[in-house]
Amino acid sequence: MKAAVFHKVGDISVDNVPDPVIEDADDIILKVTSTAICGSDLHIYDGFVPQLRDQVLGHEFMGIVEEAGPGVTKVKKGDRVVVPFTIACGQCFYCQQGFHANCMHTNPEHYGPRGDLLKEKGGGLFGYTDLYGGYNGGQAEYVRVPKANVGPKIIPDGLEDEQVLFLTDIFPTGWSAVKWGKVKPGDHVVIFGSGPVGLMAQKAAWINGAERVIAVDPLEYRLEKARRVNNVDTLNADDDDLIEKIYEMTEGRGADVAIDAVGMEAKRNILERAKAVINVEKGTMKVIELCTEAVRRSGIISVVGVYASPYDNFPIHRIFDKFLIKD
Repeated sequence: MKAAVFHKVGDISVDNVPDPVIEDADDIILKVTSTAICGSDLHIYDGFVPQLRDQVLGHEFMGIVEEAGPGVTKVKKGDRVVVPFTIACGQCFYCQQGFHANCMHTNPEHYGPRGDLLKEKGGGLFGYTDLYGGYNGGQAEYVRVPKANVGPKIIPDGLEDEQVLFLTDIFPTGWSAVKWGKVKPGDHVVIFGSGPVGLMAQKAAWINGAERVIAVDPLEYRLEKARRVNNVDTLNADDDDLIEKIYEMTEGRGADVAIDAVGMEAKRNILERAKAVINVEKGTMKVIELCTEAVRRSGIISVVGVYASPYDNFPIHRIFDKFLIKD
């Protein structure tokens, strides 16, 4: 089959690779009908999250069950399903509480409570390096889906792929950002980042009753998209008066909720890049700093951006990996 394969930093190609096969009784083989590229794939491509061997990328996909192992009871051959990006056993301490990304059993080589930079990570993820289980992803014609009695969800009749695919990752992530931020009717919400997750967080903020939603991004085409599809106010992140303008738009107090939908790959200047090299940091945490300025006193900061290293010896990478702070 053909698949998008990561080889090394900056090197991804579409290759012919072996078809996946059933390895465990609760596996399925999925014929992929739609897949997507996530901003998190860039973490691997750019070397922010290390991967030393070839791997099929992709954790946003859906398709038709081609084959099911003997232990699969929830889906069958021919079912059309959407697959969440996390791989969860459904039985461990964390899965029983709904924290599937922290599953104790799907990343046996690298799982652990510590949440360090290169060891003791969380549960398995599709196509997201050996640190998270080494599972091949869904940017391919076929993919093996483990724990198929837990993850895949059957798609109701009448829905096109384009209406469903975002349920793999970006809409649940945007929704989680808003729910973790406890957005309620009347809130003023500022969302840093107007990529796919930021756009979904904007939609979710309106759904949850926000009175005003402000999108911040350095790229004008993204801000135009946010205005057009979500009817939000927009500010350019490069504006020297950015924070003051946020205060003006939020009755002088600051936003009730500030959401970081960017993470470590925020735009940086030359000095910030040099600092990262000297301190052996991956990217920057400047968006979190902006959130602390933009939010009102006693407000809430919700972070769904990815952080993979400490910054100035502050262990934000561990806080991210262990889901320690949601608000």
